[in-house]
Amino acid sequence: MNFIESFFAKYSQEQIIKWFKQICVAEAISCFLLYCIAMVWKRYDQEGLWPTVFIIIIGNIHGLFFTLYLLLLIPARKIYTWDDEDTVFALLSAFFPFATIWVDKKLARLDRE
Repeated sequence: MNFIESFFAKYSQEQIIKWFKQICVAEAISCFLLYCIAMVWKRYDQEGLWPTVFIIIIGNIHGLFFTLYLLLLIPARKIYTWDDEDTVFALLSAFFPFATIWVDKKLARLDRE
């Protein structure tokens, strides 16, 4: 945990907030591409090579955004002063499709009470 905190300490809060919001949206978009396009395409063309390649590429991109989201949760918790309940909701939202958009819109606000 100290490694992650020291890594992000050299960046400003505005930069981390910008990255966190972008990763929230990117994770949701990659989830949409993976679940709604790649998997449906694979279902209709089970013998094709292109659906498999598309799933591999989009799956890797989604995994990258998922990992970045989890890594950016640690500095985002300190910036937004989340309590344990908010942090658990933000963490669990990574495992549900499109829930990171909710985190971006509702939980990731500085003026929240």
